[in-house]
Amino acid sequence: MGQRRVIKVGTSLLRGQEGRSTAAVIADLAASLSGLWQRGEPVALVTSGAVGLGCQALGLLERPRELEALQAAAAVGQGRLMGLYDQSFASHGRSVAQVLLTRGDLASRRRYQTACRTLDQLLAWGVTPVVNENDTLATDELRFGDNDTLSALVAVAIGADELVLLTDVDALYSGDPRSDADARPIAEVASLAELERLGSAATGGGRWGTGGMTTKLAAARIATASGIRVRLADGRDPAVLEALLAGEQVGTLFQPSPQPLADRKGWLAHALLPKGSLTIDGGAERALLERGASLLAVGIRAIEGSFSRRDAVRLLSLDGRELGRGLTSLGSDELAQVLGQSSEAVRLRLGAVGDAVVHRDQLVLTTSPAPPEPAP
Repeated sequence: MGQRRVIKVGTSLLRGQEGRSTAAVIADLAASLSGLWQRGEPVALVTSGAVGLGCQALGLLERPRELEALQAAAAVGQGRLMGLYDQSFASHGRSVAQVLLTRGDLASRRRYQTACRTLDQLLAWGVTPVVNENDTLATDELRFGDNDTLSALVAVAIGADELVLLTDVDALYSGDPRSDADARPIAEVASLAELERLGSAATGGGRWGTGGMTTKLAAARIATASGIRVRLADGRDPAVLEALLAGEQVGTLFQPSPQPLADRKGWLAHALLPKGSLTIDGGAERALLERGASLLAVGIRAIEGSFSRRDAVRLLSLDGRELGRGLTSLGSDELAQVLGQSSEAVRLRLGAVGDAVVHRDQLVLTTSPAPPEPAP
């Protein structure tokens, strides 16, 4: 089969633009994505819209703020949303499948692998997975917070070649075009380093959405780090999506990393929910970044949060920069007893435990070593 894609469409598009209904927007999407399938190119769809359609059905003039009200609105809207997708794809002879996920589903390695296999099977059957956050059940601590992040994680999970973020702007800009007359569209972002520098160009979300350019840049970072090409384009005009899928240069292209993270490393970096953080000294930082070493107790200076063995933790420098993430072999209470101590002292205190608090095989770096200073 051809290359795999994930298409993400947000609430601001599904609520309709310039008099177009949600049903009309979904019908156009179904036509374009069915065309991909006909060309032998599998596609998964990550969609928002359940809360918006629920609010519409309930006659609510504003998006609720309370979690319980959001969950209830999602429960009303999710069936309506899937009904529109099912009807629109069926008119092209295609089937769809509802896939609802919470952050906890991907934070568990076993459930993450189960989700991967399920999505793979649907694609093998020629069925379009229609993925949404399980807003009805997700609590604050298990929410993705936005479907941009979810779409990037789905792209990683299915080994996609490309992630397409459809939004209500035509490209990433050098500044906020609503307030900066000098803001210019950016056609291509070549690297993660350039992507980080563009963070200041991000703008907030609208009244009905929870995303905005900030979350789209974060999604691009997750996907490109795993070797996935990302395109950001205007989804209001069906012709734009057709042009993009035909290979034309529209919107903004984010080039994939030439050294993508392996599957497990990508899961460690992006799908896990860190339960705490470990601040490490300069020697431990250099060992991690320059030699690919494991983290030992002797290099840990401070602990934040309450966590158990095998929980995910962030590794921070003395000045608070995130250096990496990994799975800890000791809980926070155990670590508090052995901060800064040698491996021998740790074993004397805690018994038969390994040398590494975070083993290098259970660790992924989220920053790069600083370049060497030029010789005087």
